[in-house]
Amino acid sequence: MPDTHPLRTLESVVLIAIGGFSGSNLRYFVATLVPGPAGTLAVNVVGSFVLGFVLYEAIYTGILAERMQLVFTTGFLSSLTTYSTFGVQTVLLDAPLLMVGNVVATYALGFAGVFAGRALARRIEIDPERGASA
Repeated sequence: MPDTHPLRTLESVVLIAIGGFSGSNLRYFVATLVPGPAGTLAVNVVGSFVLGFVLYEAIYTGILAERMQLVFTTGFLSSLTTYSTFGVQTVLLDAPLLMVGNVVATYALGFAGVFAGRALARRIEIDPERGASA
């Protein structure tokens, strides 16, 4: 049965908010360094990689605590990555070939990021005597 105590719920909300604050600020920082679709592509691909790692790490090893997963996935990564900005920037490219290229690149590299995150998570092994090792 899940822990539904109000303080545990509040703790989760605060952790997600901290992750969201951090992710959105990092996205803003990247957008100032790499403006436009290239910056959005970068944060979406990095976010896909980290999300793939965190989710598959939970399956293969479970080293990260559930609360830490919440901070990374629901908080940090959901604020770092951005589908809406990707959609708007794609339409604003105003050239069909560039639009298609941006969509294909974003999805292909995003899926590649998830697969790379999964591959990294698979490399982490649990040794009962020593804990985690790579």
